[in-house]
Amino acid sequence: MTLSPGTGLRKSRVDWALFLAAMALLAIGTVAIFSSVAVLPQQARIIRVQLIAIPLALMAFAAAWSLNYQVYQDQWKFVYGFILAALVGVLIFGVVDKGARSWYRLPFFSIQPSEFARLGLILVLANFLDKRMGKIRELQTVLGAFALCVPVFLLLIKQPDFSAILLTFPIALLMLFAAGASVFHLAIIVGYGLISGLFPVLWSVISLNPELLDNPLVGYFFRLSDSWLSASIFVAGAVFGFWVLWRLSVQLYANVSGVYFAGAALVLILGFFSGVLVKNQMKDYQQKRLEVFLSPETDPRGAGYNLLQARIAIGSGGIFGRGIFSGTQSRLGFVPERHTDFILAVVGEEMGFWGMALVTGLYALLLRRIMQGARLARDRFGYLVNCGIFGMFLVYFCMNFGMLLGLTPVAGVPLPLVSYGGSNLVATLAAIGIAESVYARRYALV
Repeated sequence: MTLSPGTGLRKSRVDWALFLAAMALLAIGTVAIFSSVAVLPQQARIIRVQLIAIPLALMAFAAAWSLNYQVYQDQWKFVYGFILAALVGVLIFGVVDKGARSWYRLPFFSIQPSEFARLGLILVLANFLDKRMGKIRELQTVLGAFALCVPVFLLLIKQPDFSAILLTFPIALLMLFAAGASVFHLAIIVGYGLISGLFPVLWSVISLNPELLDNPLVGYFFRLSDSWLSASIFVAGAVFGFWVLWRLSVQLYANVSGVYFAGAALVLILGFFSGVLVKNQMKDYQQKRLEVFLSPETDPRGAGYNLLQARIAIGSGGIFGRGIFSGTQSRLGFVPERHTDFILAVVGEEMGFWGMALVTGLYALLLRRIMQGARLARDRFGYLVNCGIFGMFLVYFCMNFGMLLGLTPVAGVPLPLVSYGGSNLVATLAAIGIAESVYARRYALV
């Protein structure tokens, strides 16, 4: 459907459902944050930062909405250079907090550049995929997209901020899928990512169960990350094993190209070395988080304390909750990081099942409206930008609920618009503003 100028276009420049869903989530989150920090010694600082971040975020939303989103495609080199410079700068001038050098410290608040880098990378990837839509089915396009991600990922590893990588990697995959990339090529990338994560997980399982080391094969596998000789033998064995499989396929007259076997060997080897890199870069607290994910009951007073107490808080809320500012588990300090990672525990305890259902419903509405804006976009770039923003919110949502259900590790991931975090709030509303810009310009350039 095409609208002529003056036939209601100005009335539809804002997707009010999207905007109001975001404001409702922000209101719920602000109330939950104020309640959760009531007894914390840093209460005044947290409330001050939240009150500063809200108007800054609204200004970022207004600026992103009023600016034609297509300018990001024209200036993609500047966007990419800016996010790389910000991530390099934080390694030099940033401050260390919670074991990671991820923040610029300013007089009244701190800035975490990884939050803005994620949004910038979405814009850069959208431009790259739009310009190569004619070659989207080729492997080199998929590899080119991830080549843009690699410098960002390496800089995040140096901080280290693995949660940022866990959030960004699926977004890139979703954008490639939305652009029409080959499912086979995406499966290769997913396989690489799974292998990269599987090795640290298996090594952690062995650490939690040292009796497994009595098996010589398990002991050899456990030493792979610490011995170059063992690693070299593993690589040689992988190459030889896939070569044997290829020769067997030839003998059996299977019409399978040797390229597939070589590719599988390469994915396994690269995934192994990436897993070693992840293991060696992990801080002690990150290793503890992984162990909690694998077995939270093994250390109920230590690393598993946060997760177990968060579940208790949600369970104690019942159907209608204990009431706003009346939660005992969260307000008395039984749930650590309750204003950031475990803000849903506060919502569940004080607002009950209906509060959790309201947050879930508002997120579902927000995701639906962003996807609707993608369908209405006037060009592929706008469509891909909205797909990336949709993926960002979806991954955040799944990670937060997954942490509480024990389906994903506790990764220090906030819930946008609900959790405390000034940088995250500003970047989130900027992303919604860009989605609104796509929606506002869906019929004509305005």
